[in-house]
Amino acid sequence: MTATTIAKYSYADILKDAAKINWQVKDLIGADKPLDFSKPFLPEALAHTRAITCLTADEQLVLNHIRGNSYLHLFGLVEEFILPLVVEHVQSIGCVNIEATQAYLGFAEEESKHIHLFRQFAAAFAAGFGHRCEVIGPASAIADFVLQHSPLGVALVTLHIEWMTQRHFLDSVRNHQGEPLDPQFCSLLKHHWQEEAQHARLDTLMVQDLARTLDTAAIAAAVDDYIAIIQYLNEGLKTQVQLDLISLERAIGRNLTATDFSDCKSARHEIQQIQEKSYQKVFLSSGMTHPNFVESVQALSREGFAKISAIAAQFS
Repeated sequence: MTATTIAKYSYADILKDAAKINWQVKDLIGADKPLDFSKPFLPEALAHTRAITCLTADEQLVLNHIRGNSYLHLFGLVEEFILPLVVEHVQSIGCVNIEATQAYLGFAEEESKHIHLFRQFAAAFAAGFGHRCEVIGPASAIADFVLQHSPLGVALVTLHIEWMTQRHFLDSVRNHQGEPLDPQFCSLLKHHWQEEAQHARLDTLMVQDLARTLDTAAIAAAVDDYIAIIQYLNEGLKTQVQLDLISLERAIGRNLTATDFSDCKSARHEIQQIQEKSYQKVFLSSGMTHPNFVESVQALSREGFAKISAIAAQFS
């Protein structure tokens, strides 16, 4: 790797911080910790439902709940390809750097815990929401597509996701400006964020490790892999919007194509436009433009950063 290396994190510090976080799935979700469907799950900055004029306030709330369900489903989905990436990286390190091995093993264990948490949430949501909600998948098929790309390309996608998670919680959830969000849902996001704070730093180090032995051409190929995966995920997000529309119609008992609102050309068209842009902003541009992700990509390749930046602008 010929680019400048960012030496701002250490495995020792990450292990120290990780030791302060000690929660279990059973502590966060269960029959004694029900979701409150009278309140929004996601802040408006992540759901973008209030601008939809063809929905009543109650219908906007239903869509917010559907978005909350898909939000955590998508996190669980991507963690199913992050986990094998981390396990493979641990195997490559072995016992050469024991602190690194410890840190990545903790990373893998926590990703497994998150997958379990989100599956438990899905069950609780299904029981409380009362209507079937469609989601993209299966996760294994998406993981198979992603993992056929280079380790550095997949690590860049993972880095994008980790910093995206930090931005979502710190900018929108932690201080949600008086929005009466469900405390139980916010608790899930908070505890997930706590561990992802270590994962973001670890993945920064992983990207550096993977790139260190690569030449300019291999790094350029990895950036292209990252872009290919992002474009693939973008198509998946568009599919999720269509599934959300089906779920919304089912939940509100109304055909959104034949809207009752005279000032709307098509309720379905309006919702689709707003929600596609929302998904792209929340899951794509927010990660691609995060300052720490940008810093890592610029250290790898200025040309690669320019390509990623141009694509990010399309999703903003």
